[in-house]
Amino acid sequence: MSKPAHKIRIGVLQVTIWKNQSDKGTWYSVTPSRSYKQDDAWKETDSFGFDDLLAVAKLLDQAHTWIMRQQQADAQSRKESAAA
Repeated sequence: MSKPAHKIRIGVLQVTIWKNQSDKGTWYSVTPSRSYKQDDAWKETDSFGFDDLLAVAKLLDQAHTWIMRQQQADAQSRKESAAA
């Protein structure tokens, strides 16, 4: 399994950002999750309660900003590679 490009966390909530590549280029995807403890083990779910929704929205906004900046950096890197 590949390593995430980035993670952003607020308490038990997080978004994981994945960098994907194919012959058509690079794109990013996001997986939101919530951690919870069952017995002595930590687990993750993609189910959110009412009280989680605003924080998840904020995490998704932060993920959007991170991806936009990363795409700009990726484009700049491609320009510099093409010029060299």
